[in-house]
Amino acid sequence: MTNHRRYFLAIMCLALTGMGTSPSLAQTASQETSPQFKRLDRNRDGKLTDDEFSGPLFRRIDTNKDGVISAAEDQAFARRPGRGPAAAVTTSVQAELDLPYAGTDNPRQTLDLYLPKTRKDDKPLPVVVFIHGGGWQNGDKKGGYRTLAPLVESGQYIGVSVGYRLSGEAIWPAQIHDCKAAIRWLRGNAKRYNLDPDKIGVTGTSAGGHLVAMLGTAGDVPELEGQLGDHLSHSSSVNCVVDQYGPADLLSMGGWHDDANSPESKLVGGTIQENKKAARNASPITYVSKNDPPFLIIHGTDDRVVPLDQSEQLHEALNKTGAESMLVPVQGGGHGRFSSPEVAKRLKQFFDKHLLGKEVTISSEPIPQRNNNPK
Repeated sequence: MTNHRRYFLAIMCLALTGMGTSPSLAQTASQETSPQFKRLDRNRDGKLTDDEFSGPLFRRIDTNKDGVISAAEDQAFARRPGRGPAAAVTTSVQAELDLPYAGTDNPRQTLDLYLPKTRKDDKPLPVVVFIHGGGWQNGDKKGGYRTLAPLVESGQYIGVSVGYRLSGEAIWPAQIHDCKAAIRWLRGNAKRYNLDPDKIGVTGTSAGGHLVAMLGTAGDVPELEGQLGDHLSHSSSVNCVVDQYGPADLLSMGGWHDDANSPESKLVGGTIQENKKAARNASPITYVSKNDPPFLIIHGTDDRVVPLDQSEQLHEALNKTGAESMLVPVQGGGHGRFSSPEVAKRLKQFFDKHLLGKEVTISSEPIPQRNNNPK
């Protein structure tokens, strides 16, 4: 659920709350804090305790282990390397940003469309949709361009990055309703953008991995369809799925995920183990069937946020029904930020095979992590 990204905006805002500064500066800072931080800092005291924000990332930021994340610790975490801005769109790509897909003026219910300026041919192009992570409570669609850029720049794909309502605004199933509405919007606008409505693949990281897995397994579940947007006659099903380290069974994650303030509990509107029906309803593994599209599942073996077992369970369930699934472990990899280019290579091979119809052999061999990224 991309805890690193989930907390980044909160960190930047928390650093503004002052380190023994004057009341006027603190007041100014409070006016600049983001909605993400305000949701975490429930008592508005300008610091976070483990009652407000739990999990491995809290322990990592709390360097002096006093049970409180101070402004100084947040500033140190925010200044760590490797946290640059979203990638700039290249001159070979036409970007149409913040397009509403749900018939509302909610900025979260928009998508970014990336079109190649030079197409390989005049035929409708297949689409790869990216859904961002952030524990369903943070994150932004702007980060999707990094994943989509190589595909769009090839002239063979259209890329789409989808935003959705976060759990602080609306609980499950709002998130899957949004994602399904975005897929229907694409089909409803296929002629306008010369895209192929019969070739839509999806990929996402962490919470986004969970949502694309839901699109794959629950494409034929009417109660999760929702009634958003102007294209209800179109299907929200997808043709293939790349699930990158997403939760699959919320009830079996265990540990801090069962806490009342965990991302999973916030998603379903109550503590996971006390809301089992809602947790099952929000779990991709609940809907696995033989009719599911092909899956590629990528997951770090040392992921301390979403256990590898989540992807193993989903992979086994898909194979058991006869659906096509390949699980690729990243050996020594943590929760995303994989260092090997082999990850992006296999992702492209998967889409080339299932959306372009290329004869491609995709290896299921583990991918070694090249360095010790944070886990």
